Amino acid sequence: MAAGDIETFHRNGIWFNRIVGESRTIGDGFDNEEDAVRAGRGAAVARQVEHTVRTEEGPSADAPGQQPHPRDLIW
Repeated sequence: MAAGDIETFHRNGIWFNRIVGESRTIGDGFDNEEDAVRAGRGAAVARQVEHTVRTEEGPSADAPGQQPHPRDLIW
């Protein structure tokens, strides 16, 4: 992950999104992973950066962050 990328993560039962390199989160927390990932992916596409999903145990192998990088998509 590079500074400026979007990270979706889980802490104390709540899912959040943040910009890598910044300490605060983007918007409010989410009760479920699906909503948080959708919001994080949208933020990453809008910023044309990578999106990564982390759980408390570490990166998720099947996370949507493993999809093609938004910069690589042809519009």
